Amino acid sequence: MQVARPAAQHAVMIEAVENHMPEVIVIDEIGTELEAQAARTIAERGVQLVGTAHGNTLENLMANPTLSDLVGGIQSVTLGDEEARRRGTQKSILERKAPPTFQAVVEIQNWDRVAIHHDVAETVDSILRGYRIPPEVREITDEGEIRRLTPQELAALAEAEPPDRARVYSGMPAPVPIQRRSREKRQQRIYPFGISRKRLLQAIKETGSGAVVSEKLEDSDVVITDRSYYRRRPSSVREAESRGIPIYVLKNNTLLQMEQALLSLDEGGGADPVYNAISEAEEAIQTVISQERPVELTPQRAYIRRLQHELAQRYNLNSRSMGREPERRVRILPGQGNPNEIFGEVEE
Repeated sequence: MQVARPAAQHAVMIEAVENHMPEVIVIDEIGTELEAQAARTIAERGVQLVGTAHGNTLENLMANPTLSDLVGGIQSVTLGDEEARRRGTQKSILERKAPPTFQAVVEIQNWDRVAIHHDVAETVDSILRGYRIPPEVREITDEGEIRRLTPQELAALAEAEPPDRARVYSGMPAPVPIQRRSREKRQQRIYPFGISRKRLLQAIKETGSGAVVSEKLEDSDVVITDRSYYRRRPSSVREAESRGIPIYVLKNNTLLQMEQALLSLDEGGGADPVYNAISEAEEAIQTVISQERPVELTPQRAYIRRLQHELAQRYNLNSRSMGREPERRVRILPGQGNPNEIFGEVEE
């Protein structure tokens, strides 16, 4: 079927299922959230689906907030104390949200070689748990025959390839950007579209982010826009998706939303640092109430400390900031909270 406008491709996909009763649908370049949702709808109606999407490896799809639903989506889950001890993990972990839209993924590595993940659900789960299942790698020989590479050939290939690609062949743990933070903080170039540049600069300053505002889309690492602009599908949004540039969609054009997006970027797009910090504060508050003793939280930035102070006030508890940057932290104290002390910056 012909697609008159790229922005209408998701509607054509649904139309094909409802009006033509196909057995197989082939989609070229799934690049938007609406198209990813349409693909899931098609797959759940029993139609065999074949599609393409931009990304070097399966981890790229997992890290892409627009397309992660194709491989099941990623969500943060808080475990109970007993379950966390049983698994030997932290209480806040990442898990697959739903069954993948596609049962298998084929990575096109070059003209002659592909890597095949036969069970996407199993592969995604293994990556989120810190290890990975090596894919089946096939290549076309000079005689035009398709053959499967042996473990010895994969090992030799891993030595010759860059580290990220080497992990695909060797089965080494993959550094998933949505879960682990890199120790080397890279300066993010942000292209703001449809949001206040002045507020964005203020958010960068208040969060201490190393991000800079980019003037050109092609020079940026990430695009930040708000929900109303994203829904209109303007040319800049479509171009960013075609270039594979991640897009962060804010609920509204406020300073708070921008600060949270910047903190998420600094964490490599991983588990929300605000959520983790608030969860820690809530546990500390329960300890203070039940045991009537002060509890110190882990060091945080000024913006997150402010949220922790506000949370303590809701439970009528005192809280103070202690120490010097970058080890400045919040201590929650027993007793009724004093609104004048919420943002107190006490050096001890």
